[in-house]
Amino acid sequence: MLATMPHITCTIQHRSDLGVLVVRWPDDAPLEQLQADFEAVLAMSEQTATAYWMLDVRRRDQISPELGHWTTTIFYPQAAGRLAPQILRISVLCSPARMAVYAADPIQMQYLTYGLAPERPYHMRLFGDEGTAMEWLCAR
Repeated sequence: MLATMPHITCTIQHRSDLGVLVVRWPDDAPLEQLQADFEAVLAMSEQTATAYWMLDVRRRDQISPELGHWTTTIFYPQAAGRLAPQILRISVLCSPARMAVYAADPIQMQYLTYGLAPERPYHMRLFGDEGTAMEWLCAR
């Protein structure tokens, strides 16, 4: 089922056969819009009882430190709490250019290190390959 919710810039596809939400952004968007997109993802996740997300951000070239801070310290922990007792698992599908920015920018690396830490109430990993990203999500 493909969600066509108003006021979002991403597509949200519920893969009931895999128990995964596949979220794709076709382009960049302002911070407030991306926050609305993430809220729509959480709403679909609650509606479908699906706590495994593949976020395809390969076409989003702009990397906002504000979004990195908001997702890792506010949104993902909040989403994990709302989806409990399921464990929120997030595979982020990134372009090589985005991975290079993460590696070169100390602020981005700080948020990334925080978000990937095992003590978070959610599990997140970055991937450059969609097949590997999906395998990790499905390896419950």
